[in-house]
Amino acid sequence: MTRVLPIGPRAFLVELADLDATLALFDALAADPVAGVAEIVPAARTLMVTTGPGMAADAALARAVLARQPTPGTMPATRATETVEIPVTYDGEDLAEVATLMGLTTDEVIATHQAATWQVAFCGFAPGFAYMTCADARFDLPRRSAPRTKIPAGSVALAGRFCGIYPQASPGGWQLIGRTEVPMFDLTRDVPALLRPGVRARFVTGHAHVHAVAIPDPAPVTGLRVTQTAFPILVQDAGRIGQAGQGVSASGALDLAALRRANRAVGNPAGVAALEITLGPVRLRAEVAMTLALTGAATARVGGLAQSGAFALDAGDEVVIDPPARGMRSYLAMRGGFDVAPVLGSCATDTLAQIGPAPLTAGDALAPAGCAVGAVTDPGPGPDLPQAGEIVTLPVTLGPRTDWFDAATVARFLGQEWAVTPQSSRVGIRLSGEALTRDDARELPSEGTATGAIQVPHSGQPVLFLADHPLTGGYPVIATLHPSALDLAGQLPPGTRIRFAADAPFALIDPEAPDVS
Repeated sequence: MTRVLPIGPRAFLVELADLDATLALFDALAADPVAGVAEIVPAARTLMVTTGPGMAADAALARAVLARQPTPGTMPATRATETVEIPVTYDGEDLAEVATLMGLTTDEVIATHQAATWQVAFCGFAPGFAYMTCADARFDLPRRSAPRTKIPAGSVALAGRFCGIYPQASPGGWQLIGRTEVPMFDLTRDVPALLRPGVRARFVTGHAHVHAVAIPDPAPVTGLRVTQTAFPILVQDAGRIGQAGQGVSASGALDLAALRRANRAVGNPAGVAALEITLGPVRLRAEVAMTLALTGAATARVGGLAQSGAFALDAGDEVVIDPPARGMRSYLAMRGGFDVAPVLGSCATDTLAQIGPAPLTAGDALAPAGCAVGAVTDPGPGPDLPQAGEIVTLPVTLGPRTDWFDAATVARFLGQEWAVTPQSSRVGIRLSGEALTRDDARELPSEGTATGAIQVPHSGQPVLFLADHPLTGGYPVIATLHPSALDLAGQLPPGTRIRFAADAPFALIDPEAPDVS
């Protein structure tokens, strides 16, 4: 049975019968695109459809998407046919647990894993992360009850009848059985992802022969130098739009409105890369003359004087940014931009995928780019930002997996205050409150997750996904933050308390519903 599940005003989830039906519709939409659809993220049994600006994710769009469904019995599109051999060291932390779940010894698990031919069904979660399937149903394994906060790069893992290899160190909830030294995603390759849809993989015992590539020392940089910072400073722009099909999230500034105000203040185009500063204190020294502007949570001081709007610096001047009393993040723009190289079309630093410019710490510097600029304008006032202990109400759309929870649990989700914990990051805000439990132990096949998704792992403590979130996940999303509230969410410091307000009861999108004029 096909269902269309709500995510928000510009996204929905199409749920299909199985992986074959999902890939068939995905191929059909690729061959005959629906006007207004910006991105499609395929997964085990779903397609996450996101629209472009001005296009509603409504019944009319759902009807147009479902009209592309192939007739039953249609042969799937031809996919890649090459086979990749991946050497693995089988020493994963969960190998013994996997053996117990499969009713095998650890040696038998290894032999069975190597005997299978694994084929990439789709990619997601992070760049280079491929969801591989095989014909052996014994590999239909549950995820861990609570995800790990950090899994080493190269970890070979199992969950929900899929095998995957973590391309970078990242959070995750899959069962770890081993590790490989073969890089899954390498920007120096013509095709960065080693495993792509349709590619087959065979696993063998052994070590990879990885050839080291000499990286020349960077040339000396003269510009704006970091002399002190409490947290790494990130380069962020408006994000990597349109790369979800490669497993690459948008990333970008958590408070886009603040980024745009900073650029407007120095005459840059709105989405130009600026520095995203978390809390403080931060000290910066100008090594050449420049013009800067700071927006967001903090205030800049030069020579002891607070600055508003654009301010000019001579070589040798120092900028001091103290920890803000309210909010979490500030944005420092330079007139003409910073000299940073784009990666996959963006200068954003993706902390989960480790794509983009390296974080800046004490001693690092960025040079001015000297790009064309316009007139310096008043950035205008920013919104009031929250501080620890305050209660903030965030609007949400119930879905796409609200029906995985009973009415009492949904009421508990909406009725209580959730505390923002210090374990939060650009990947997501980890919340603490009365746990959201489920009576059943069903596993959700991996599916696309939108920025703002509120995912509920087995622990019952929700995670609110931010810009660097994984593109796919396997825990049910009870609600999704309204896009208008994403900037505010990016400014919530630890200790803030959140209440979620739903705009309407949970309801499926009916493709046959009449259009609303």
